[in-house]
Amino acid sequence: MKKSLALLALTAVLAAPMAAQAHRAWMAPAYTVLSGNDGWVSFDAGMSNGVFIPDHNAMRLNGLVITAPDGSAAQAENQMQGRYRSTFDLHLTQNGTYKVANVMNGFMASYTLNGEQKRWRGSAAEFPAALPQGATDVRATRTANRIETFVTLNNPTDTVFAPTNEGLEMVPVTHPNDLVAGEAATFKLLNDGRPAADLDVTVARGGLRYRDNPEESTVKTGADGTFSITWPEAGMYWLNASVRSEGQGDQPGANAQYVAVVEVLP
Repeated sequence: MKKSLALLALTAVLAAPMAAQAHRAWMAPAYTVLSGNDGWVSFDAGMSNGVFIPDHNAMRLNGLVITAPDGSAAQAENQMQGRYRSTFDLHLTQNGTYKVANVMNGFMASYTLNGEQKRWRGSAAEFPAALPQGATDVRATRTANRIETFVTLNNPTDTVFAPTNEGLEMVPVTHPNDLVAGEAATFKLLNDGRPAADLDVTVARGGLRYRDNPEESTVKTGADGTFSITWPEAGMYWLNASVRSEGQGDQPGANAQYVAVVEVLP
């Protein structure tokens, strides 16, 4: 029961467009590139006004999925949820790139029953059978929310970038652990496996607490879903895109959110 409530709470938090929220979701590694026979990386995750500043709420990590370079599932260690941030460690034992993602997919519907407005949340497989008989004015929305980052031990690899074709996903053209200040990087956004064209992507650099003005910009995806960023300087960056479509008739609407955290080196 507690787990179900936690999942519903995270779905509700991530259902609103992240770019429009006062509080932004982020999951940031302490390092993104390591060398040696193995390595450890610590992660912080939260919801805050400024990215990477734990000042509002910890992020629930019920949907945490870590993919190792060989495609197998890796496990977070020392996981803890505090008041303002959640933390965990990852032991890197394979050479290559790991993908660390917090994923929450679900289905929400509103309907009228006996003159009263009702709401339901569950999985797409349960809809519409889970709705009571006599439900009218049904409006359904499929949600797909993904927050992810990448870390590499020794040489970067690309195995973890294979898309699931569900919701918004980023397929890098430039490897996300090979980003350098002053150089351009190109990424591609997919929506349900198809190019996500004409989407706004918000790019914000961390360290807001020590600057008078936030360093934030917006770039737009092309017809093939690609977008490019020339990094003004080194630091940890937050990338965010969202897409929403209204349902029509028996077809549910869709609300997809995507966040990536990448590190740009000098």
